[in-house]
Amino acid sequence: MLITFVILTMIVLLVLGVPVAFSIGIASLLYILLAGYDLSMVAQSMVGGVDSFTLLAIPFFLFLGAIMNTGGITDKIIDIAKTMVGHFKGGLAQVNIFSSSIFAGLSGSATADTVALGSVLIPAMEKEGYDKKFAAAITATSSIVGPIIPPSITLIIFGVVSGTPIGPLLIAGIIPGVLVSLSLMIYTYFISKKRGYPSYPKATFKQRGSAMYKGFFALLLPLIIVFGIVTGTFTATESAGIALIYAVIIVLFVYRSANIKDIWKIMKESTFESAKILIIISCASVFAWVITRSQVSESIGDFLFNITTNQYIIVLIIIVFLLVIGLFMLPSEGIVVFAPILTPIMTEVGMDPVQFGVLMVLTLTIGGASPPVGVLLYIVADIAKVSYIPLLKEVAPMYIPLVGTSILVGFVPSVSLILIEIFLN
Repeated sequence: MLITFVILTMIVLLVLGVPVAFSIGIASLLYILLAGYDLSMVAQSMVGGVDSFTLLAIPFFLFLGAIMNTGGITDKIIDIAKTMVGHFKGGLAQVNIFSSSIFAGLSGSATADTVALGSVLIPAMEKEGYDKKFAAAITATSSIVGPIIPPSITLIIFGVVSGTPIGPLLIAGIIPGVLVSLSLMIYTYFISKKRGYPSYPKATFKQRGSAMYKGFFALLLPLIIVFGIVTGTFTATESAGIALIYAVIIVLFVYRSANIKDIWKIMKESTFESAKILIIISCASVFAWVITRSQVSESIGDFLFNITTNQYIIVLIIIVFLLVIGLFMLPSEGIVVFAPILTPIMTEVGMDPVQFGVLMVLTLTIGGASPPVGVLLYIVADIAKVSYIPLLKEVAPMYIPLVGTSILVGFVPSVSLILIEIFLN
C-alpha cells in the first residue's frame, strides 16, 4: 500500500507539471521517511547514480548534436536524400523520411530532427503541392527514429537506469530505426500514389557522387561512433568524445558553419541540458533503490503471471502499457519511472534487456507524435500553421506502421540483437 501511495503521488506531481526530477525525488523521499529508512540513503543513491564514466557520453552527445545542427549540415543531408530516394513516388516526402534517418545519426534527438528538417521541408513540400497537414505529419512521425539510431541519449538513459550495457544498446537501435523509416516510406509511396504527389527525375551517378562528396564529412560522424563501438576500439563514452572533437573540427575548418563564439554558446547550452538530465538520473537512482526495496517488480510480475503464463501475451500487454504511458509522459520520464520496474519482469519472461531497451524507447517515443503530450506534433503544427485536430487525423494512419514495428521488435529478438551477435560476440 505504501509504494502504491508513493507512485500515485509521483504521477500526480508529474500531471500537475512539477519537474520530473523533483516529482521522482519527492516521491522517493516520502517512501524513505514513511518506511523509516535512514535519510543518508538519499544522498548515497543520488551521488552513486551519477558517479559513472558512462554518463560522460550524455554531455558529449548533447554537445555533438547541437554542433551538427549548425547551418549548412541540414541542407547537405537533404541534397543527399534527394539523390537517393527523390525519384520514388512522393519524392520530397520520401526525402523527408530518409533525411530523418541520416539526421538521427548526427543529433540523436527527435525534437532536433523535427525542428531542423521541418523548418526547411514542410514549406518546400507545401510549395510542391503536398497537403501541409501531410507534410507536418510525416515530419513528426519520421523524427521518431532520432532517439533510436545511435547516438541516442534516451538509450543511454535506459542503460544507466536499468544497468544494461550502453554499447550493445546503441548498436541494437540501428535496424529498428531503419525499419521505422522503411515502413513510413512504404506508407508514403501508397498515399502519394493515391493523392498524386510528385517525384523527382532519377539522379545520375554524378549527381549522387557530388551530393555525397559535399556531405561526406557529416556522414562520416555516425560511422565513427558505430565503428568504434562495434570493433571494441572505443567504449560508447570514448566514441562520443572522439566524435565530438571531429565535429568541432569539421564545423570550424571544413564547413566553416560556426566560429569559436558559436561553439562556446553551444557548449553553455549543452551544459545546462546535461545538468537537467543528470539531475533526473540522480533522482531516478533513489527511485530505483525504493523499487528494489519494496519489491514492486516482483509484485507486478506475480500479478501478470497470475493473469497468464504465456510470454507473448505478457509482452503484448507491456507494449500496450508503454504506448499508453507514452501518451502522457516524455520518453526520458517514462524510462526513469518504469525501466527499473519493467526490466526485471521482461528478463523473467525471457526477453534480453537490450531488446527490451530498444522496445521501450521506441514505444515511448511514438508518444512524442501522439496526443495529449505529443511535443513533435505541436512543433510541426506551429511550423506548418495547421490546427491540431486536423493534423491528428492525418497522423492517425501512420501509427499502423509505427506500432507494427514496435510489435516486430518485441516479438522478433533478432531485429534488435542480430548486429550485436555479428559484431560484438
